[in-house]
Amino acid sequence: MAVVVVSGRRVLVIDTATDAIVTGLVTVRAGGVDEVSSRTVVDHRRHAEMLTTLMRECLTESGWRGVDVDAVVVGCGPGPFTGLRVGMATAAAYGDALGIPVYGVGTLDAIAAAAARGSQARSILVVTDARRREVYWARYADGRRVGGPGVSAPAVLQAELAAEPVDLIAGGAPPHWAGGTEPASRNPGRPVVDVAPDVVGLASVIAPALLAGSPPDPLVPLYLRRPDAVELADQKKKRGS
Repeated sequence: MAVVVVSGRRVLVIDTATDAIVTGLVTVRAGGVDEVSSRTVVDHRRHAEMLTTLMRECLTESGWRGVDVDAVVVGCGPGPFTGLRVGMATAAAYGDALGIPVYGVGTLDAIAAAAARGSQARSILVVTDARRREVYWARYADGRRVGGPGVSAPAVLQAELAAEPVDLIAGGAPPHWAGGTEPASRNPGRPVVDVAPDVVGLASVIAPALLAGSPPDPLVPLYLRRPDAVELADQKKKRGS
């Protein structure tokens, strides 16, 4: 069966896998992805409270109605359990209500795409805060993911960096990335840029599938480890046994 490539798509974009609540509207065409309206608010405690409000603001600003949206793109992590499920549940509900496809993308892939814009870096390491003094990470070479996503102690990842240097570190590494010092001081010559996932980067990752009208894969959250609530329950069971 021939693949039909449409001229363009109006897309709602959501990501709550990091401390940043990201949402907005983009148009996806063969020539690229154009931002129409977006909001990014850094507040890891208010994902559920703020997301739908920010979505409404973007629709109002753009002049679009909900029924004008052709598809939804949502970041699937890796990220903390609570924040990540807010965005994914909202995206799934929105798509179900309107009968439109919902495409999941890797949040680290979107950060890499955002970091690569306007950069000459051929190799990128994306690092985000996984809490518990750990980081989520993924490596990219010439626009392709070549390692990860994974979750590691910063010291483990930094040891690997010494053996396999990269041109650019992106994603807003947390303070414990370098034992309380800036990561640049431990990685001389490797620029470190604080990049959150953005609506253009998120949509760019899945743009070919959007334009081809390919059916989306099932939404699968990428936690990389069990949520705190499960671990706490397990600890209580062990104490009671």
